[in-house]
Amino acid sequence: MTHRTTRDAFLAAFASGKPAARPWLREQRRHAIARFAERGLPTTRDEEWKYTSLAPLAAMPARPGGRRRGRGADPEALAPFLIGPASWNRLVFLNGRYVAKLSTVRWLPAGGHVGSLAEALITDAEAVRPYLTAGAEESGDAFGALNAAFWADGAFIRVPAGASVEEPTQLLFLATAREAPHAEHSRSLVVLERDSRLALVESYVALGASAYLTNAMTEVVLRPGADLDHHRIVLEGRGAVHLGQTRVREERDSHLASCTVAFGGRLVRNEVGAILGAEGAECRLSGLFVVGGDQHVDIHTVIDHVAPRATSRQLYKGVLDGTARGVFSGRVVVRPGANGTDAHQTNKNLLLSDGSRWTASLSSRSSRTT
Repeated sequence: MTHRTTRDAFLAAFASGKPAARPWLREQRRHAIARFAERGLPTTRDEEWKYTSLAPLAAMPARPGGRRRGRGADPEALAPFLIGPASWNRLVFLNGRYVAKLSTVRWLPAGGHVGSLAEALITDAEAVRPYLTAGAEESGDAFGALNAAFWADGAFIRVPAGASVEEPTQLLFLATAREAPHAEHSRSLVVLERDSRLALVESYVALGASAYLTNAMTEVVLRPGADLDHHRIVLEGRGAVHLGQTRVREERDSHLASCTVAFGGRLVRNEVGAILGAEGAECRLSGLFVVGGDQHVDIHTVIDHVAPRATSRQLYKGVLDGTARGVFSGRVVVRPGANGTDAHQTNKNLLLSDGSRWTASLSSRSSRTT
């Protein structure tokens, strides 16, 4: 399949899908798919994709997915992918949909929420609508637009002001073996109110080696003094394409520590965009990637220093073998008036074979507000 054929397949899937029940969400989806139709899929002629080809996706006639059918979706099959003791909060998503009987919510502060985003749309739509509206408007790239158009479920976590979730929470996204390639577009929303704390682990794993697309979006809002310890683990199937985005908005004196570890997947691209919107915000990004064979991993980060006296750190390391390819693109933007910005980037890699390659691009620049 070509890029155009793949684009047309997504457009056809949207046209034949069931419209959202809520008018405002239905309109958001229509605008998102229109943006995708206008832009199409990126190619290596696009600057931000110049080192990463989407040929593995074009070779996969992926469908939107969203059904729960699959083999091996039982507690015993989940055991190898569970992190931490049984006392942790754990939300399990099977082929993109929340499964309550496989999930556990052990502890929740008063006024907080840990559960399915799709269910929150039914029980508390007005609480999530402002975030979904803002996120849809910011989904300017092709896969962000696809996610806004197709997402069916994901996690919604809200930690109230002053609360601290004592043990980490795991979000387990499990892809099961399917007869035909499929696509899952999960969307998760994490909101930490003033002076709250949370540790969060996102795991993307697979049972079987079927080809599929994971197009995952996680949106994070950190209010003043909030502290999020975030981990993302990618153990996708051998034939999978994983396109993951994490978008963060930080307010005064908030803290983010986010680490990504990737081992699985045919093509993995992880994007992190953080807006440090107030004085004292701190963002620390790190990652480890171990790949071999013909795997390809692409890390793309943008940290936007909007306000003065904010701090950012980036440290990414990779180990490559066989004919694996790796890309790291780290960009720091310093806005006018962001005096006292403290930013640093480091990328180190180990190539274990003559056939492996790594390309790195680190940049820092001032930018005028338009």
